[in-house]
Amino acid sequence: MSPRAKLRPAAASCPCGAAVPYRDHCGPLHRGEAAAGTAEALMRSRFSAFSVGDAGYLLRSWHPSTRPARLDLGGGLRWVRLEILETTGGSAVHTEGTVRFRAHYLERGVPGEMEENSRFVRDGGAWTYLGAV
Repeated sequence: MSPRAKLRPAAASCPCGAAVPYRDHCGPLHRGEAAAGTAEALMRSRFSAFSVGDAGYLLRSWHPSTRPARLDLGGGLRWVRLEILETTGGSAVHTEGTVRFRAHYLERGVPGEMEENSRFVRDGGAWTYLGAV
């Protein structure tokens, strides 16, 4: 976790919306103790990484062909809720998939949302974020 990461209480629900604690859901992926088994799982873990400020995980889970050299998570956004709207492919037997989602945030106390249809591909067997469709 990056030094700028926001600490979450150990028993808090995962930012991605899972009804289990962050430490047991997306935390193991962020710590490198587990890998996402599906494109949706990677999407959820990436949302959680934005929520807790883990730029290192975001860069590690980004496909090398589209990964930026660095990532600044400043800017005053607080990511608060994720909705998965649709998935195609992206299962344990696929090599690519898409996840359409809506991410809710607060910016200086004002609510907002962004929607994206993200493309995921396997790289060396692991799911990676390629970019928006």
